[in-house]
Amino acid sequence: MLSLAAALAAGHLVAAFVGAGASPYLAVGNAAIDLTPTWLKDFAVSSFGTNDKPVLLGGMAVVMVLLAILAGLISRSRPLPGQIVIVVFGAVGIAAVYGRSDLGQLALAAPAASLLAGVFAFRLLHRAALSQGVSASRRQFLVVAVAAGVAGVVGQWVGSRKDATGSRAAVGPLTPARPAPPVPADADFAKLGTPTFITPNSDFYRIDTALVVPQVPAEDWSLRIHGMVDRELTFSYDDIRNRPLVERIVTLCCVSNPVGGPYISTARFLGVDLAELLGEAGVQQGAEQLYSTSTDGFTAGTPVSTIMEPGRGAMLAIGMNGEPLPIEHGFPARLLVPGLYGYVSATKWVTELELTTWDAKQSYWLERGWSEQGPIKTESRIDAPTGSVAAGKVRVAGIAWAQHTGIDKVEVQVDGGPWQRAVLSTEVTTDAWRMWWAEVDATPGHHTATVRATDRTGYTQTDQIADVVPDGATGWHTITFSTR
Repeated sequence: MLSLAAALAAGHLVAAFVGAGASPYLAVGNAAIDLTPTWLKDFAVSSFGTNDKPVLLGGMAVVMVLLAILAGLISRSRPLPGQIVIVVFGAVGIAAVYGRSDLGQLALAAPAASLLAGVFAFRLLHRAALSQGVSASRRQFLVVAVAAGVAGVVGQWVGSRKDATGSRAAVGPLTPARPAPPVPADADFAKLGTPTFITPNSDFYRIDTALVVPQVPAEDWSLRIHGMVDRELTFSYDDIRNRPLVERIVTLCCVSNPVGGPYISTARFLGVDLAELLGEAGVQQGAEQLYSTSTDGFTAGTPVSTIMEPGRGAMLAIGMNGEPLPIEHGFPARLLVPGLYGYVSATKWVTELELTTWDAKQSYWLERGWSEQGPIKTESRIDAPTGSVAAGKVRVAGIAWAQHTGIDKVEVQVDGGPWQRAVLSTEVTTDAWRMWWAEVDATPGHHTATVRATDRTGYTQTDQIADVVPDGATGWHTITFSTR
């Protein structure tokens, strides 16, 4: 156990200088995320929600502790078996770091240091455990424990100095040249149980592959546009901030959102037109996808035709709800394309945009079997009532969305009866969700309520149940409530 702690501490210390993602514990965790089958990812998200990453790290810790105990048990007489276990640990860490596209070769120093420290500590402690001198043995154990503790603390301290919090605070206020329209009072029915129209930053859903939130100071950030362009361009944060900023209200939805799920939120995003940036680079004929890369190596492919569509409102966003992007939501900058699921359009901590073709490159989720285009589907959700309510007139309320198309109608059905048209909130923009409510009759007992939405094209969402893979879930959301 102490050898394991020494190994992890040494790797963490070196990673503080060569890249936080090189810490063997985190690198192996990231590799596990990348290699996990799609069905298991979906299970983790559906079972643990946004706690899936802490669960992964906790599970890894349990496995490592058990293997460390096993290494000690099989090494009672000689250290070789335990050292072999440590070498295997080290090899896994080295392979995990080597496979990260966002880490350079120097990052291999972290798992190498972890391997050497683990072998040295294990051999030292094994010799001490077999020695006759109890006091000497205790001193060696204490030396290793203190060294591991110091290495871990120093590594954490050095790493925390690269925190982007101070850089974000120094950005100051962001003022749009083209502000979004004000949100009217009747844009939501929060008093009836719907969400507020604008989701506070602290409540905005977060789904991404980052095991540890990337820390990118604004002064160190740049965005490179290259590939099938007439001229390669590189922008600094100040270059983007000093341009005329536009504010847009947009609802984001995760493709992993199940029917009736929570992974949908709305915010005021502030930034610049993505189509304008690409236009300055000069998009060449034949370019089909915008292949975006995050600072942590995540990639996404967005249809160029959608980005360049007049009125689409695709953005490079640097602000959210009146302040710089929260770090966990992509500070310094992220992509945003209304009407497309985030896995193809909303790369956080974005640093690189490449114009290319679909055949030339496959992004992170396409390699794992998800669809290419990712348009958000017309869907709806019931948020109220919950639990038990008084019998008689019962108000059912919720949300509906059909980004970049708009919601035309929402209908509610109780206990398989006739469909009843709901009252819609004021529409702020077709790129945002719309709230609804309906008053239904409910006698004492248990009841089911079902909702369906119709968008501006006349399409009514299907009742056919489909999984989130490969392009988003479908089906009518149904809840059960009781009256007394």
